[in-house]
Amino acid sequence: MGLLTIGAFAKASRLSPKALRHYDELGLLPPARVDPLTGYRFYAPEQLDRARLVAWLRRLGMPLALVRHVGTLEPDEAAREVRAFWARVEADTAARRDLAGFLVDHLSRKDPAMSPTTQLLELRYAALSDPGLVRESNQDTVHAGARLLAVADGFGRAGAPAGAAAVDALKQLETDGIPAGDLLNVLETAVERAGRAVHDVVGADGADDVDGADGAGAEAGTTLTAMLWTGSQLALVHIGDSRAHLLRDGELFQITHDHTMVRAMVDEGRITEEEATVHPQRSLLIRALGGADGAVPDLRLHDARAGDRYLLCSDGLSGVVPAEEVRRVLTTTGDPERAVRELVSLANRSGGPDNISCVVADVRESRPESRPEPRRP
Repeated sequence: MGLLTIGAFAKASRLSPKALRHYDELGLLPPARVDPLTGYRFYAPEQLDRARLVAWLRRLGMPLALVRHVGTLEPDEAAREVRAFWARVEADTAARRDLAGFLVDHLSRKDPAMSPTTQLLELRYAALSDPGLVRESNQDTVHAGARLLAVADGFGRAGAPAGAAAVDALKQLETDGIPAGDLLNVLETAVERAGRAVHDVVGADGADDVDGADGAGAEAGTTLTAMLWTGSQLALVHIGDSRAHLLRDGELFQITHDHTMVRAMVDEGRITEEEATVHPQRSLLIRALGGADGAVPDLRLHDARAGDRYLLCSDGLSGVVPAEEVRRVLTTTGDPERAVRELVSLANRSGGPDNISCVVADVRESRPESRPEPRRP
């Protein structure tokens, strides 16, 4: 079979002649021959497989630069790259889906004020931080209040002040009067302020730190997992590998996604969950506050229910205590103060290789004596 004209090749590959000319200009799919007089393009039949792959990848929404890279790989490697690309698409879609749900709910409310029939809820909480049994100092910072729950796990030489700076910046939110519709906006602004505070703290230390055991790009900085509470909703901010869990109806759910190299490798299908638990770089962060890359935290909104229990913790707990043990403690220990002490004790009995911090908060119906007095006109 001889060379195909651009029209015939376009029909066979399901790419338009315009797309073929564009891909030729980019060096992505050059023709087998170009007529020196007319400039007319001709393609070899054996180029059809590559052209069809390009068409499929573009239909998938893959950027041209990545399409070009995938086209240079062996089939197994190309399959891994496609799997990794789609994992990133799904993660991005999930984040946008949550935001879309929030916006639909917010815009559908004719009266943003709380109605008389809305169930009033409040938090009962406790926090505890412990250096563990190995580390000489504690670089974690925790906070638990009526409006704000937070855990920060600092790393690098300036790790402790970095975590403290992030939490201190959020403490300004411990005030009344945040409308539910503004919850995410208020938290986003506060997190930007926290990021600047951390950057100011790590400054020179962040640029020179070469430890890198826990940090993104071998810089000093901090993780941050925090919840801002108003009435019946919790706005969640998260960056790094500290975690937030929800215990609801006896089931424990992790509601944050670890921003670690190993978690990304699992999501992309490069390693298994079992391999991740023993991977030598399982603590290497790819996103954190204070880094030079300006990483953006995840922001989400959660509707709370009476009876929910939330756990925020650093990886000094989640990295050594199995999830089933954490669930057992949260299920069987009623008092948040006792729960945080038992969780820290479990981590230390497992070797306590890192600083251990956790916040436990119970959502319950607001008692009449704790409700604010109605404002008089």
